[in-house]
Amino acid sequence: ILQGIILVSAVIGFIYGYIAEQFGWTVYIVMAGFALSCLLTLPSWPMYHHNPLKWLPVQEPGTEDKKPAERELKCHT
Repeated sequence: ILQGIILVSAVIGFIYGYIAEQFGWTVYIVMAGFALSCLLTLPSWPMYHHNPLKWLPVQEPGTEDKKPAERELKCHT
């Protein structure tokens, strides 16, 4: 969403700035697109929490499900 809004605003800003022959308008339109994309994507909106990811539980070091024999086979020469 962030990149799409910025890209669309950059294209619109470039076209409008070219037609109006004012580089300032291009910059203003791109900055407005950036502000809009930040407003839509940076806060933790409830619409982004419909399908939350299920993360794996934290494992302590050394509690892996490997057999002791498999751990000893690793030798670096």
